Amino acid sequence: MSSEMVSAARPERYLQAVDSTAFGVVEKPLSTWERVANNAFARKAALLVLLALVWEGYARWLNNPLLFPTFSATIEAFLEAVESGVLPGRALTSLRVLLMGYGLGILCAAVLTTLAISTRIGTDLLELLTSMFNPLPAIALLPLALIWFGLGYGSIVFVIVHSVLWAVALNTHSGFLSVSNTLRMVGRNYGLSGLRYVGGILIPAAFPSILTGLKIGWAFAWRTLIAAELVFGVSSGQGGLGWFIYENKNQLEIPAVFAGLFTVILIGLVVENVIFRTVEHRTVRRWGMQS
Repeated sequence: MSSEMVSAARPERYLQAVDSTAFGVVEKPLSTWERVANNAFARKAALLVLLALVWEGYARWLNNPLLFPTFSATIEAFLEAVESGVLPGRALTSLRVLLMGYGLGILCAAVLTTLAISTRIGTDLLELLTSMFNPLPAIALLPLALIWFGLGYGSIVFVIVHSVLWAVALNTHSGFLSVSNTLRMVGRNYGLSGLRYVGGILIPAAFPSILTGLKIGWAFAWRTLIAAELVFGVSSGQGGLGWFIYENKNQLEIPAVFAGLFTVILIGLVVENVIFRTVEHRTVRRWGMQS
């Protein structure tokens, strides 16, 4: 072999480490404002403060406490009602009835959607019932509930179940239908069927839609509860936040009326940003279904 065909050995190269400061700014530290702006809780808190300031400013400009009390007057009435124990008692009464109706509505929706995803007759039944009763407002059932269940809590629970059932059932069934055929075949290959198939394959895959239905059902349940208590609370002399609002309206205690509405808002914020947000983080986002 000729010397021309023998390649020369490559000389060794020794690289010296260079201080990172020589490259300029590699990682810029965030300022306090940027850290606050990147915090969702801080942004929402700032928006709430802004809304309270707008409320206070508009009420002072309007200068009519019987029409629109100030935010400070509402907070004062809220604190007085809390200290007297009236508002916490009414709120607990409403929550107890609400959870009863909400739980029964979810249970009925689970039964209907399980039947719908398992058999054709169940699918036809769910589609027929939702077409018939979903457009029917819960308020329209108040007279019938009064006749069937009387003036007690059974009437309120009945209309809450009606408002929760169809929202949860429709979103759950829609989520089940959107599950990919690949996941369905995986479940079938593992021999899953019936409740094991629904619980092991369909519910985890459709959980974003199910969670959306639970949120919508919760909002509908609150609306129906307050409206029902305005009627049944007056009729039977008992009730929760709806009765508290109605009673103070009759006495022209408008700040207390707003305090009752403010309590509903506070409970809604806690449920949405604590309970549902925790469930979402531990399920949907952990599973990579949402960013």
